[in-house]
Amino acid sequence: MLLLLLGQLAGCAVNPATGRNNFVMMSEQQELDLGRRYNQQILKENPRYADEKLQAYVQQVGERVAKNSHRSQLTYTFTVVDSPDINAFALPGGYIYIHRGLLVYLSSEAELAAVLGHEVGHVTARHSVQQQSQSSAWNILGQAVALGTGVGAAADITNVLGGAVVSGYGRDMELEADGLGAQYLARSGYDPQAMIEVVKVLKNQEDFARDQAAAEGEAQPAGGYHGLFDTHPDNDRRLQQVIGPARALATGQQEVNREAFLKRLEGVPFGDSADTGVRRGQHFYHAPLGFALSVPGGWGMLNRPDALIAHSADQQAFVAMSLEPNPQQLRPEELLHQRVRGQRLVAGVELQQAGLQGYSAVLAGNSPKRLAVVQQGERTYLFVGVVRGQTSLQSQDEQFMQVIKSFRPLSAAERKQAEPLRIQLVKAAPGQSMAALAKHSKLPGDAQMTLRLLNNLYPTGEPRPGDWLKVVR
Repeated sequence: MLLLLLGQLAGCAVNPATGRNNFVMMSEQQELDLGRRYNQQILKENPRYADEKLQAYVQQVGERVAKNSHRSQLTYTFTVVDSPDINAFALPGGYIYIHRGLLVYLSSEAELAAVLGHEVGHVTARHSVQQQSQSSAWNILGQAVALGTGVGAAADITNVLGGAVVSGYGRDMELEADGLGAQYLARSGYDPQAMIEVVKVLKNQEDFARDQAAAEGEAQPAGGYHGLFDTHPDNDRRLQQVIGPARALATGQQEVNREAFLKRLEGVPFGDSADTGVRRGQHFYHAPLGFALSVPGGWGMLNRPDALIAHSADQQAFVAMSLEPNPQQLRPEELLHQRVRGQRLVAGVELQQAGLQGYSAVLAGNSPKRLAVVQQGERTYLFVGVVRGQTSLQSQDEQFMQVIKSFRPLSAAERKQAEPLRIQLVKAAPGQSMAALAKHSKLPGDAQMTLRLLNNLYPTGEPRPGDWLKVVR
């Protein structure tokens, strides 16, 4: 019965990139509509990097690759996201994003084309459509089994199984996107070897994160973008197999365009940008919004587009700060009571700090939370402090209040700290070492290894005289 039902559900379509039949439950028009809807949401959550010349350059390189793809008729949109994360992703229908954090680790236009080509490969092979279709089928199957057998748990079982099948693209789809992207590189006049170079960049990032975690006695970090390889990319048999056909397509001079690409990176922020706010040790500075705050010693910060999240070293206590709509211009106490919608607030206290007005209280209940509202001119900020596990609010409340009370207008002296670190280019002098360059760097942490990663010299490489190098100042 289940096989018959799956047969009735299945819709097969020829994959435009591979020529194979794939199970899909979505037409191309539905795919395009889905991409447009997702794109609107993604743009709200991922700020666009405010450098239109760089945006236009990335769009130009992306279009060059996409017009040599299996779905060149689509309209592709390439966007640089203002985020230090090392990531890139594609939405159905041709919406492709690359984070600024990944861009600065690349070393040539061909490598940029490789990242964009890989994401174009996901689009042309309709990987997201295949996942969506499989997920929908498992959900429908689960509901049908539950109705047919009267066993409600059957739906839960099939949903779990379906989630396991479609969670992440998986290495097969990532390899397929690598192979397709390499083909598009060769057809566009770029060196397909750039795909291997990009995987090296990502593998180095993985190795560095693992080594850092081991040195600090922390758990191994989760795998990152693009699918990761157990072996060095040069020795990975499956990767070499999927890249091989692209090399046969390469004719004449295959472009790399290293120097032209590096010049595009001059002045690009490394890490946080001014528009999203800058973290400096235990302090956070936001020049456009004109405020600063600090977190306790040993605490870390996550800088998200929608919130700044401070957390304890053991990640059992968190306090999130976000801009809060206040169209009625309510006083802090009034706004806080409005937001909790009748839930009980206790231990309320008015705040007066650095000329700002605020109000803080504890939201009572089984999982009490520290809440606060602080007004700065026409802007209102909401703070929410929470704990998890066996940690009590009482044990962390002093730290929560320390963060809340540190919120202040940005001073003239602090505005200098709100300036981000930026990529600069220098030519390597004879005998110049990465260790020497690191001594003059403002990079936090292991500056030498970070510079090696930036210049594709990780873990022990040294520059050649005359090479252009990326430094951070």
